Amino acid sequence: MTQPRNLIKEFNVDEIRKDFPILTRDVYPGVPLIYLDSTASSQKPIQVIETIERFYRHSYANIHRGIYAVAEEATAYYEEARKKIAKFIGANEPNEIIFTRNTTESINLVAQTWGRMFLREGDTIILTEMEHHSNLVPWQMLAAEKGVILRFIPVDESGFLDLEQYKKLLEFKPKLVAFAQMSNVLGTINPAQEIIELAHQVGAITLIDGAQSVPHYPVNVQDLDADFLAFSGHKMCGPSGIGVLYGKRFLLEAMPPYMGGGDMIKRVTLDSFSTNEIPYKFEAGTPAIAEAVGLGAAVDYLTNIGMDAIIAHEHEVGSYALERLVEIPGVKVYGPDYDKKGAVFSFTLEKVHAHDVSQILDHYGIAVRAGHHCAMPLHEKLGIPATTRASFYLYNKKDEVDQLVEGIYKAKEIFS
Repeated sequence: MTQPRNLIKEFNVDEIRKDFPILTRDVYPGVPLIYLDSTASSQKPIQVIETIERFYRHSYANIHRGIYAVAEEATAYYEEARKKIAKFIGANEPNEIIFTRNTTESINLVAQTWGRMFLREGDTIILTEMEHHSNLVPWQMLAAEKGVILRFIPVDESGFLDLEQYKKLLEFKPKLVAFAQMSNVLGTINPAQEIIELAHQVGAITLIDGAQSVPHYPVNVQDLDADFLAFSGHKMCGPSGIGVLYGKRFLLEAMPPYMGGGDMIKRVTLDSFSTNEIPYKFEAGTPAIAEAVGLGAAVDYLTNIGMDAIIAHEHEVGSYALERLVEIPGVKVYGPDYDKKGAVFSFTLEKVHAHDVSQILDHYGIAVRAGHHCAMPLHEKLGIPATTRASFYLYNKKDEVDQLVEGIYKAKEIFS
C-alpha cells in the first residue's frame, strides 16, 4: 500500500507528481502528457487507485443489509468515507452528507424534492449569469413545471457578479438563491458568505455549486452558513460516479425521497411505505460503494497535503500563467485579475477557433478544453461561441505554463 505523503509543511510539486501515474505517460511517441483540464476532471493519485483496488480485492460486498463479516466491513468503509467528507467540509454530522453520482445529481435532487415540495407558482429563484448548466437546467425544468420565476444576478465586464443588482433582486423575496462558488469558465471566486448572508436576511434558502471550489481551497459549510452544498468526487482526485450533497439536517428531514427502492425505506406494504432516516432516505438502491471509499481516500490525500498549501501552489502557478498568457498578441483571457480567481483561464486567440487551438496543443501533448464548457448563456453574454480553457491543479508546474504558451504561438504560426 502506498502511504500518503506528509507535505503540509513543505509543498513539493515534484514529489506530488510521483503520486499520479498518468503524468508519466507519453500521449504520442516522445510527447509527454501535459494535463491542463482539471476543471473538467482531475487525475487520480496512486493512493486513491490502490484504495479502490484493495477494497474490490478484499472487502467488497453490498452494504447495510448483510450481517456477515465482509458486508459489515464494506459498510464500515462506506460510512467512514461519509465521516471523512463531513469533517472535510465542516458539516455538523455525517448524516448531513448524501452520496450522489455527481454535482449535477445533487442539484437535481434538491430541485426535485425541496423545490417541488416548497415552491409555488410565482415564487422567485435567484441564479447567476455565470452558472454551469447543472445549476441552470434543473431550475428551468422546475420553472416550467411549477411556474416559478428565475431571476439572474448579472456578470459585469470584469467577470464579477453585480452585487448591487443582487440586492435589488432580493426585493422579490426569493425562496432560493443558488450560485457557483467558483466559475468554471471565468475562475471568479464569488463572495459566498456575503451572498448567503443577504439571502438569509430575506428568508431565502441557499445552494452552493461547489464543484470548482471544494477541490481547490478550504470550504466550511458552517462558517458560510450554507443550506446546501453540491460537489463531485472526480474533480478532487477521487473517482467518477460519486458526488456529494450536503444539507442542513432540518432541510433534509423535511424533504421527500428522490427515488424509491431498496434501503431508503423503513417499512413497505403493498399499498404504502415509510421512509428511512437521513441520509439513507436519499440513497435508494446499491450505491457506488467502492467509489465512495475512493472519495474518502481522496479526502485523506488532500487533507494530508493541506488545502491551504494547495491553493497557495495554485496561486503561484496561476499568477504566472495569467502573466504569460496576456503577453501573447491576439490572446484575450476572460475573467478577473488573478487575486480574485482560481487557476482557470478561458481565452480566445484572434482569428483561430477554440477547437483548432485545442487540436494544435494536443499535438504537443497539452490537454486543454475547448467549447462553451456547459455555460452557453455566459458565452453568449461574452459574445463568443467558444473559448479554450487551461486549468491547473496541485500537480501542475510553471514549466507546463511555458509549454502551453509555446503551443499557442505554434497555433498562431500555423493559422497565420
